[in-house]
Amino acid sequence: MTDVPPVRRSLLAHTPVRRTPREVLTQLLDRVDDNTRTSGPDGPVAQLERRIATMLGKESALFFPTGTMAQQVALRIHAERRDRLAFAAHPQTHLDTWEARGYQVVHGLRFHPAGDRYRLMTGADLDAVGEPLAAAVWELPQRDIGGQLPEWDDLRAQVDLVRAGGAAAHLDGARIWEAQTYYGRPFDEIAGLFDTVYVSLYKALQGVRGAILAADAATIDTARVWRTRLGGAIHDAWPLALAALAGLDTLLPRMPAYRDHAVALAAAINADGVALAWPDPPQTPLFHVHLPAGPAAVERAGAALLADTGTQLFARVRSAPDPTRSSFEISVGDNAMEFAPDEVVDLLRELLRRAARE
Repeated sequence: MTDVPPVRRSLLAHTPVRRTPREVLTQLLDRVDDNTRTSGPDGPVAQLERRIATMLGKESALFFPTGTMAQQVALRIHAERRDRLAFAAHPQTHLDTWEARGYQVVHGLRFHPAGDRYRLMTGADLDAVGEPLAAAVWELPQRDIGGQLPEWDDLRAQVDLVRAGGAAAHLDGARIWEAQTYYGRPFDEIAGLFDTVYVSLYKALQGVRGAILAADAATIDTARVWRTRLGGAIHDAWPLALAALAGLDTLLPRMPAYRDHAVALAAAINADGVALAWPDPPQTPLFHVHLPAGPAAVERAGAALLADTGTQLFARVRSAPDPTRSSFEISVGDNAMEFAPDEVVDLLRELLRRAARE
């Protein structure tokens, strides 16, 4: 078995470089005392559900062990209420790209890709869907095209269009915490556009695992039944809730600084010209770096750089229609804050030098 070199520094927000398991557990212990209940209305899960429901301006919220389950349940409910089986979303929606089409296999739903996979979904794209929809899904930001966001008025118009056709509006808000830094609006105003909202507890919040689905009380009551049917009603989720509560307290206030640093990194990359950072400027603390080198060569060069220096630039390399080009994602969190913009440019130059030798 090949040894995996240790990661000492990383540009990825979710690589556990700075936070060791001991530090995570210590943080959780700091949030409990001898009077802490693990369940019930005063337990961490109930506290987390109430807190996020309030933040998002929703009547109720429910913990799920995964976002995959939470989103499929939301779409199932919208479909049954409207007696429609179809939903629309961006062609690179997480629901279709990363979840083995569970919406179809488990729930019998049909997916309509709306628009071009390399640009944001538009109202015209949604209007072109011929079948009556149960729901439309917006992923804010759209991760697989560099964390892009529609402008606020355009987003509102799209939601209005979908609702006029009798469909529900669902927000894949796994990264709503990052998206808010661009819109500059309260979380409840953003979430208020949508009937149901899913948020992740382990991405920007650096929790252990889990998700929250927020909506009106009747929808959450139905979602609770589906959670039980799908095996998601775990009774020992309180450590996951504690980790998420800690993230809300300590990491959520840092999101504007993360976005500012993402803008600075992208500006340095584009000023140098060694690669292209997109969007320019980043709308969130997440953006893509497009390279003039093929994916296989970049993967090997990145592995060699990690082995030699302990520095991780990416988790995976994305291919492109042009086989001589590729890209990867930078997600700015505490890890990336340690990298100055000129250092990132130097690392990209070194990566490309190594890739050219492949």
